[in-house]
Amino acid sequence: MRLLALLLFGSLLNSGTTDLRKARDRQDRQALERMVSQYATTAKAKPNDADAQYRLALAHSYLAEVAIEQHDKARATTAAENGIDAAQRAVAINAGSAEYNRLLGTLCGQAISSAGFMGLRYGKCALDSVNKAIELNPKDPENYVSHGVGMYYLPAAFGGGVDLAIKDFRKAIGLDPKTTDAWLWLGIALRKQNHDAEARKAFEKALALDPDRVWIKEQLDKTPATP
Repeated sequence: MRLLALLLFGSLLNSGTTDLRKARDRQDRQALERMVSQYATTAKAKPNDADAQYRLALAHSYLAEVAIEQHDKARATTAAENGIDAAQRAVAINAGSAEYNRLLGTLCGQAISSAGFMGLRYGKCALDSVNKAIELNPKDPENYVSHGVGMYYLPAAFGGGVDLAIKDFRKAIGLDPKTTDAWLWLGIALRKQNHDAEARKAFEKALALDPDRVWIKEQLDKTPATP
């Protein structure tokens, strides 16, 4: 019975995160706002449930991601900071979870990207948390994507930079060529370096893996095609 309960819980968890990803892909902020509210209610009722805190943090992270994509920095900052609180609770309950640490680092990176100079106070959190995730699970490509995004937004003067980001994205692709976000962010980083032809190829690969992702289509459309 315990095994059955665990399997059912895992199925419900996967269903919830799938719904979050679908809303993220569509840039459906209203749906994400609703799910944030739902997960917040559960997390409040279960303060010692690491997964409940994680799901709330993940919902905030996807909401922050879409707000960043839509250039709503104020909403992105609020979502990221609220997500950081939830992710910190999850990590406090289970510090040995690579995924909890990765998400905390991702949210801190989102706070940097949305809050500008004021967000740099999250730089240590972004690096330390994702480094911990890599230490705990060095074969998870998503850990390197999160590290790369942090490098992309963190100024070179603070230890980041586009070159380091590209190295992380290629590492993720080497671990799993079907990692959509690795191709997406590789394209963004390559375009930053004016390598538009390579960037378009990376975006096309990402779009083939996730054809419903609005932001991938937008990135591809805004990247100049070579003659």
